[in-house]
Amino acid sequence: METESKLFTVSIYTENNIGLLNRISAIFQRRHLNIECISTSVSEIEGVSRWTIVVITSEEQIKKIIGQIEKQVEVIKAYFHTDEETIYQESCLFKIKSDLLFDEPQIQNIIKDSNSRIVTVNKKFFVLEKSGRRHEVDMLYRELSAFGIMQFVRSGRIAVTKEEMKISTLLAEFQQ
Repeated sequence: METESKLFTVSIYTENNIGLLNRISAIFQRRHLNIECISTSVSEIEGVSRWTIVVITSEEQIKKIIGQIEKQVEVIKAYFHTDEETIYQESCLFKIKSDLLFDEPQIQNIIKDSNSRIVTVNKKFFVLEKSGRRHEVDMLYRELSAFGIMQFVRSGRIAVTKEEMKISTLLAEFQQ
């Protein structure tokens, strides 16, 4: 029976070790799954990194992937969540010619309406920052594309769960 594929956000708590990225990405590669985005940062627990990976797959497959990820020595705990179970954002930066900021009144309206903010302005360019859901970033990209974008970069998803994750309790018990 074919199960439905959907978007999952995977949260992985790890020690910060060399080579772990290769081993985790290989778990997805072996299953012919594309990682939609990946980000890593420090977590709420000192000395522990948190990875956020977004992937489209079935619930059955994501459970197997979590099991494989947790077999990695440096992995403390891994979780998966649906969009409904998380609060998430992406960030992006746009570099645009400065003339447009002063010569195109529509640009200022786009900036205001999109709740984006100007990070820096000089004679040649200005940089615009936007945080939000992927569709909000995509819409701003489409609007600004008409005027010309010099450079564009977007972060991976960052997410927190709506429900409490017991990772802090788990680690306190683990360290005793």
